[in-house]
Amino acid sequence: MNIITYNVNGIRSAINKSFLSWLQQENPDIICLQEVKADSNQINADDFESLGYHIAWHSAEKKGYSGVAILSKPKPLKTIIGCGIDYIDSEGRILINEYPNFSLVSVYIPSGSSGDERQNLKMKFLDDFLQFTENLKKTYEKVIIAGDFNICHKPIDIHDPIRNANSSGFLPEEREWFDTFVSSGWIDSFRAINHQPHQYTWWTYRAGARAKNKGWRIDYQMLTPNLLPHLKDAVILSDVVHSDHCPYKINVDV
Repeated sequence: MNIITYNVNGIRSAINKSFLSWLQQENPDIICLQEVKADSNQINADDFESLGYHIAWHSAEKKGYSGVAILSKPKPLKTIIGCGIDYIDSEGRILINEYPNFSLVSVYIPSGSSGDERQNLKMKFLDDFLQFTENLKKTYEKVIIAGDFNICHKPIDIHDPIRNANSSGFLPEEREWFDTFVSSGWIDSFRAINHQPHQYTWWTYRAGARAKNKGWRIDYQMLTPNLLPHLKDAVILSDVVHSDHCPYKINVDV
């Protein structure tokens, strides 16, 4: 089963950049989307259903902001919208699909780059999300958490760790949180297979960063350890350009 996570930075914008043609060609079994920036009634469901996908959607209350979705060829047993925490759910940041052999979360962790207020909210989100993931492991045997974490975990995951040492997304407290998250029992699917540097999933639009591969790896698919033996491949699709992010795909035998 091929599962992709992709921050599309606006699904309508991505569709205008041939996202649907790419989706048909790539043909993943499941794709988790973040930052869809649209209500479900602002997209044409037929565009996805005609390709064989069941649609799960969780938009933010604020128009044109945030939001997550899951497009799935296997019909989920159940979809859970949100996590039950008001400030998180009002921004459309967590969506869960349950399947017979595993459960899948599409998550969009806030950015803190706009200032102290959002950085403080991001740190609160991370604390609450950690507890949420603990509850996930108690509820489900096998879990994949796919999405935009807005954090580079290690120096290998960012093009310039020295200059970005005080940048939101690579702050010591954010990286310490990621250490705690991994220590609590989550496997970084990409680093389980690929230990090479210069592997990124996001590039600023400024100064030709993408062409120079001056990027950040902030999009992940995190696995419960019992899924690691089922992980067959993990690849960053860096040549796919509908967004300032690119898709990240894993193949799991589930």
